[in-house]
Amino acid sequence: MEAQARTRRLTAVRREEERVTTLELFFDLVFVLALTQCTALMAETPTWEGLLQALFVLVVLWWSWGGYAWLTSVVDPEEGAVRIAMFAAMAAFLVAALAVPHAFGDDALVFACAYGLVRLAHIWLFTIASRDDPGLRRSVTGLAGSTATGVTLLAAASFTDGVAQGALWAAAIALDVGIPFLFFAEGWKLMPSHFAERYGLIVIIALGESIVAIGVGANEIVDGGVIAASVLGVALAAAFWWLYFDVIAWLGQKRLSQATPGREQNELARDSYSIIHFPLVAGIVLAAFGLKKTIEHVGDPLDSVPAAALVGGVAVYLLGHVAFRWRQVHSLSRQRLLAALASLLLYPVALAVPAIATLALVLAVLCLLIVYEVTRFAESRARVRNELAHGQLPGAMAAARIQE
Repeated sequence: MEAQARTRRLTAVRREEERVTTLELFFDLVFVLALTQCTALMAETPTWEGLLQALFVLVVLWWSWGGYAWLTSVVDPEEGAVRIAMFAAMAAFLVAALAVPHAFGDDALVFACAYGLVRLAHIWLFTIASRDDPGLRRSVTGLAGSTATGVTLLAAASFTDGVAQGALWAAAIALDVGIPFLFFAEGWKLMPSHFAERYGLIVIIALGESIVAIGVGANEIVDGGVIAASVLGVALAAAFWWLYFDVIAWLGQKRLSQATPGREQNELARDSYSIIHFPLVAGIVLAAFGLKKTIEHVGDPLDSVPAAALVGGVAVYLLGHVAFRWRQVHSLSRQRLLAALASLLLYPVALAVPAIATLALVLAVLCLLIVYEVTRFAESRARVRNELAHGQLPGAMAAARIQE
């Protein structure tokens, strides 16, 4: 019995419950700092190059966080060696987040090494969990190869600068994200409700970053303009929340649960969550940057990059929704596609009117979209929400019953 207990502590225990644990929520706290640091990088270097660098960093951090979402959908994070490894990964993730503002400068090697440790702990735990599962072991082996390649390229990039550095980052991202599409999708394991909830919670965390941006951008004197912009900023975050959590989050979870375990379910999870949820989070982060600059200069027009971040962030977020729905049920959300286009068309306006006016206009686009969907699909929306809440409606059928 004592030997069995010792073995349990030193191995990874398969997950048995769908609920998200407190340790997973604790782990996500370091991602809050990572998002804040990406926004800070944009704000400190408000150029097109700085914007691209921040998005590169965000992709890398997103992919590493997503790896742990897959991991903890297989193993219990509070049992065996996983708990200690999660704490170690948190520490490494924190160091990587601290290095974000200078990830393309003096702290480039620190960032690459810390990121490498985060990924090393992830692969090690997955290797332990796959000891008795040949299919999972093959998938983990392939992931280990792409991870090693990506980390090596980021380390090499730390010794370069300019175009060469950007090219190495792009290659690292392309290989690390792209290679998993090429091997053994059927080998992964996941608990669909837990997996979808993890990604829903990370959307909440990203929305929290948009709220933080309001406080960071506020001047020492809280005047009428700052108050008005802050209220509009909260309303913008609330609109983002509504568009995702009113119905879409439910449908995504149910659709994933109804997919056939194995290749179909794994590919749906990979595409809908690991890949397509990135535009959702990136859109929120971009909008948070634009919101921060709006709070700083309420009465002045936004510069070109912050203006693009604000209107483009809203558009990217909506396009993420369009892609999510298409991947889930192969149905096009035309109203959200049109709203994304309307937001992009506000860019020249944003360069000419006060920043608070631009914020009000993009918020108006989202509010009109919400009002249209709530009234146009009122009956089907209410029916689906009720049936989903009571667990009566399979995901594919639910998605077919509401045309958002």
